[in-house]
Amino acid sequence: MPAPVPAADASGPPPVRLGLRENRLQFTLLVIVNVCVGGLVGLERTTVPLIGSETFGLTSDLAVFSFIIAFGLTKALTNLAAGALTARFRRRQLLVAGWLIGVPVPFALAYAPSWGWVVAANVLLGLNQGLTWSMTVNMKIDLVGPARRGLATGLNEAAGYTAVGATALLTGYLATAYGLRPVPELVGVVFVAAGLALTLAVRDTAAHVALELARHTAPLPTGEEAGLKAAFVRTSWRHRSLRGASQAGLVNNLNDGLAWGVFPLLFTDHGLGLAAVGLVKGLYPILWGLGQIPTGHLADRIGRKPLVVTGMLVQSAGFVLALALLDRPLLAGILSAVALGLGTAMVYPALIASVSDHAHPAWRANALGTYRFWRDLGYAVGALVAGVLADAFGLDATVVVAAALTAASGLLAARWITEQPKG
Repeated sequence: MPAPVPAADASGPPPVRLGLRENRLQFTLLVIVNVCVGGLVGLERTTVPLIGSETFGLTSDLAVFSFIIAFGLTKALTNLAAGALTARFRRRQLLVAGWLIGVPVPFALAYAPSWGWVVAANVLLGLNQGLTWSMTVNMKIDLVGPARRGLATGLNEAAGYTAVGATALLTGYLATAYGLRPVPELVGVVFVAAGLALTLAVRDTAAHVALELARHTAPLPTGEEAGLKAAFVRTSWRHRSLRGASQAGLVNNLNDGLAWGVFPLLFTDHGLGLAAVGLVKGLYPILWGLGQIPTGHLADRIGRKPLVVTGMLVQSAGFVLALALLDRPLLAGILSAVALGLGTAMVYPALIASVSDHAHPAWRANALGTYRFWRDLGYAVGALVAGVLADAFGLDATVVVAAALTAASGLLAARWITEQPKG
């Protein structure tokens, strides 16, 4: 029978406990913080590719997609560094730093005098997202303990990506009414101010990590190192299941990066206006976001692998629908957005939970940082592949490649990912 938890000393802090209910106030604050995190990146989903082509007159698709490459590379490297930085700084400190770095982003997007400023703003946005989103994920996992990782990550990602979608939808309508700039981008000032203010009310989770380490049934295996270098090698290749999760994460965001850049151009070429493009670009992450609440819970019940494999195949089908129905572009956009959103909702929390399952708490932050490095590198890879293929063969070819790569990744996940009993 477990020992009773001692009552809190009235003069001291409350006792540290693991669990969603036990930490509901801090967990809820972090959920709202991640709404602001997602809202800031959602500013770019509808308008920025069109700013490149229409405002700055860029004729190369690769040049237009360069902002996604800058964002993806910076966010991937920041995710990797974030795991190592948690050994030197508290998670809350890194969360505050991420918001401070993000302060110039909406102003730079709104008033950039040249495309280079937009690309530079995306370097700052990548730093902001890498620190803030990484810390909200880690802190929620710290709070709930091992039994509810799928639900915790599902709620975190649901908050962030629902905000991405809602902001994409909002900016599409604002752009229709007020033009591509500056009104749609200045919505981001609200997200930065609110995210920073709420972060100052969040408590750090170092004590929760220490409690889970003390309770962990499996000691760190002999000869296994907890440092970034060892965790990177283990997560990227040596550990079969972590390798499977890393490649699936990379391809998942590869197809998102491709859709981010290609879909606004593809559907406007086929007659859709800004509001309709905003609907398509908003629907995808809204379904991706809201869908992660039930799929995160489901990942705790049936396991991670079925959701990962099925989700990747559903995403692949979404790209097929986009091309097959392109003579009716609004229907094509909506059905592809539904398939991509629901497929990604299956994959996202299950992959993060799977990595957490297979990583010892002593090196879990580095494992999650490595996984998120590969996953968000997919944005840059996807934009690069899309730009090269679109310039050489047209936008349709990029969609075909995305469908094929996503299906192949799902099959690799089926082969490599295994389930880990939760302790």
